[in-house]
Amino acid sequence: MAARQVHALLMGGQACVFYGAAEFSRDTDLAVLAEPENLERLREALCELQADCIAVPPFALDYLRRGHAIHFRCRHPEAAGMRVDVMSVMRGVAEFSQLWQRRVVLADAEGTTYELLALPDLVQAKKTQRGKDWPMLQRLVDADYLTHRGAAAPEQTRFWLQELRTPELLMELAGQSPEVARQCRDERPLISFAVNGDPMGLTAALADEEKLERERDRLYWAPRRAELERLRHRTN
Repeated sequence: MAARQVHALLMGGQACVFYGAAEFSRDTDLAVLAEPENLERLREALCELQADCIAVPPFALDYLRRGHAIHFRCRHPEAAGMRVDVMSVMRGVAEFSQLWQRRVVLADAEGTTYELLALPDLVQAKKTQRGKDWPMLQRLVDADYLTHRGAAAPEQTRFWLQELRTPELLMELAGQSPEVARQCRDERPLISFAVNGDPMGLTAALADEEKLERERDRLYWAPRRAELERLRHRTN
């Protein structure tokens, strides 16, 4: 992707590894810019990987713009069997131009660079109906908080208050930053339980919050799943 100058950002399980919340994943999940020129560069990169489009939908711009994921399987000897999933539009996640502007760029000892979704965007992308995404979301935010809580800017404190899912850590942070916590209660009412030191109420409210987000994601995907079913019947 880098060699072909594809505007693509690593997300999913492999991105979680970079943020200290390890998740084993055989897939490479990418957020890509859904524009003709970028998709042509992406097509060239996938061709070098000897990647075939699998399942539905087909590799087409309009499907990406409607929020579908497009799936590929690589046959190149150095990436044999690797699955690559690409998306451009995700529920509750900003447009790609904003994702690109605030992306995180890392480099390894050999000078290879990796462009990732920023942590807040990765967290938002993990708010799905899939049960496995919620423990990972929790680990992502916990790891960031435990690593940086000693020297946090106000904006980072607000992010933790809005996204932490471990009751003990959320109560700890609310106790340390009571004024910021009070400011965040309108956006996330369950912070009141953290401010008041109510672990049982906070745990229940976090469960309700997760349930609501999972239902929102189910409703978001319902018409897209129906479209995929129509495509499968058409191809069969």
